Amino acid sequence: MDMASTDLERQLDNPAWSCLASRHAHLALGGARVRRYPPDISPIAGFPAAGEASVEALEALVAVGDDIGAIGPSVPALSSNWETVLETSLAQMIRIDRRPLPEGDVQSVALGESDVADMLALVELTHPGPFRQRTVELGQFIGIRERGRLVAMAGERMWVGECREVSGICTHPDVRRRGYARALTGRVVNRMLRAGQTPFLHVIGTNAGAIETYRALGFERRAEFPLLHARRVR
Repeated sequence: MDMASTDLERQLDNPAWSCLASRHAHLALGGARVRRYPPDISPIAGFPAAGEASVEALEALVAVGDDIGAIGPSVPALSSNWETVLETSLAQMIRIDRRPLPEGDVQSVALGESDVADMLALVELTHPGPFRQRTVELGQFIGIRERGRLVAMAGERMWVGECREVSGICTHPDVRRRGYARALTGRVVNRMLRAGQTPFLHVIGTNAGAIETYRALGFERRAEFPLLHARRVR
């Protein structure tokens, strides 16, 4: 991938909007001023360039009690109809290195619709980021089961040009330090590389431990922008 591409750089600088306006446009709700995934897929929402975003357009898409995760540089100020759950910065990391990662000596399985209940239970326990009933529609997910129990998983989420986001990486507390997350991340990344894609991911900007882990896997910190998780209360 040529990171000198001005257009690709611009798209990655506003990944949620870029994805919802292109690769995932068939899933997107909204239009020129805001786009979001259906709430049972993801709370993620994206806005166009600064000055074009619209809170009114957002409120037309979000019911009272529903929440959104606004990602990107042009998140507008919300009205008193909203309650802020989390406001922080998000680091975007990208893997330009085309060398494959080790995949570990573990057996992984493909995860799909029949695994959603187990995936939701693991997410509830580990909190890797938003995951909903239909999130599996965003890409391919793989996991590790022990005695039938799902104990680790990883997969794909946003898709910008030929850049694919690694997401949903989590491990049950009972099996940590066995290298499961690293093995699954390696398999997801290597699948992307074989498809000619460039892996990227997002992590809370203050999570130094996770950032260093991803650095060790060849990811480089590329950008940082706001993340706003808010719930509509009226």
